[in-house]
Amino acid sequence: MATRSEIRFVLNDRDVTLTCVGASDTLLDFLRIDRRLTGTKEGCAEGDCGACTVLVGRLQDGVLRYEPVNACIRLMASLDGCHVVTVEYLSGPKGKLHPVQQAMVEHHGSQCGFCTPGFVMSLYALWMGNPDPTETEIEVALQGNLCRCTGYEPIVKAAKAVSTHGSPADDALTLERAAMTDRLTKIHDGNRVVVSNGDSQCTLPASVDDLADVLLETPGATIVAGATDVGLWVTKFLRDISPVVFLSHLDELRHLEVTKDTIRVGAGVSYADSRDTIAADYPHLAAFWDRIAGWQIRSMGTIGGNIANGSPIGDTPPVLIALGATITLRKGSARRALPIEDFFIDYGKQDRAESEFVESISVPRPAAGTIHAAYKISKRRDEDISSVCAAFSVKVENHRITEARIAFGGMAATPKRASNAEAALVGAPWSEASLVAAAEKLSSDFSPLSDWRASSEYRLQVSRNLFRKFWLDQQDETANDRLSA
Repeated sequence: MATRSEIRFVLNDRDVTLTCVGASDTLLDFLRIDRRLTGTKEGCAEGDCGACTVLVGRLQDGVLRYEPVNACIRLMASLDGCHVVTVEYLSGPKGKLHPVQQAMVEHHGSQCGFCTPGFVMSLYALWMGNPDPTETEIEVALQGNLCRCTGYEPIVKAAKAVSTHGSPADDALTLERAAMTDRLTKIHDGNRVVVSNGDSQCTLPASVDDLADVLLETPGATIVAGATDVGLWVTKFLRDISPVVFLSHLDELRHLEVTKDTIRVGAGVSYADSRDTIAADYPHLAAFWDRIAGWQIRSMGTIGGNIANGSPIGDTPPVLIALGATITLRKGSARRALPIEDFFIDYGKQDRAESEFVESISVPRPAAGTIHAAYKISKRRDEDISSVCAAFSVKVENHRITEARIAFGGMAATPKRASNAEAALVGAPWSEASLVAAAEKLSSDFSPLSDWRASSEYRLQVSRNLFRKFWLDQQDETANDRLSA
């Protein structure tokens, strides 16, 4: 396998080549310390406040796409073959303000100014893809940006007004797209990339087959996709994560395939990229997906990573368990598939051997007569981790429940099915009384812990309440269907 010992990317309008890159090096430190591009701010250093937002353009199947990301937890080695755009690049001739910046000024969207560059970059990404957004679309785009000065009203007004100051068709990223695509294509030379800083080593495999080989060669390596969790190991816990093997650049792991029976999701598919495809079959998951962190995290974080890290409060595992998903694990050339609920063994322990990685997730397409719902309970509505996450999949035939899959996160050491509650539902009438009775079985299924997110009593009570909410939500949907018929 041919190997390249440097990472190459484009920073604004300049080519960058680096040979000395460590596993824990972040884009934010590179921008602020090495290149003195201090418009990008450091706030929380964990991907929550959005002050460090930049755009990263990447080729996917030859198409250049730009996404907002958190520079504080974006690891440098993962930038190979990318175009990084900072707020400084928005300046026009003779320092003329960009349309997004001009709108922020005119609508008084900035006070202390610390958070403003991050807001500008998020709104820039929104404007480029959607120059006439609704207020809801603006609010979703700004979930990952925090402001404590002006509040969001003037910023939302600015977002609505951007297109009065210019058109995306005239923007630099649009005008230079063909040339930038060519520049990035030349970087993608098909080689394995290995860079280091002292003993700290990073590897970017050339392909999925090469990824399998690299993991056999470096057992125990840290596998990094979006780094939305691993990034905090670096910035908050100061952990040594070397050697690191990156996989977010591998197109083979970023494919979505819909067949007659299955939605196949590559392990490298992000939350953002999976949303519309999954919601086409499961509409209830559109709103649920929008509550996974903020836009920047949804652009970076992957479905495979959310599963592989085995967190008991991960948002997607309860949903996927309820839908009956399976995962494919690969080690070398050998593959094995297992139901996703069997992957989680205990806290911090998964059914994954050394050098084995999650390659894909297969989600069955919905069966007739099956009713679905998913709920996330958290202290903040937006951009917060779950106190409790619940997913329901119930099949009803002739007004009687014939199958039930109900899964919870935050209730045990792993994402877990409510087996006793499920058993109480199977064979019972499809009714509120049946669901309320089944909810009482949760105390046999779970003994939740108390922590800073929620007490054990709260978790158990809110989980029971979700059974009644599931029933009431279905009645609302039925009534709405009748009204629109």
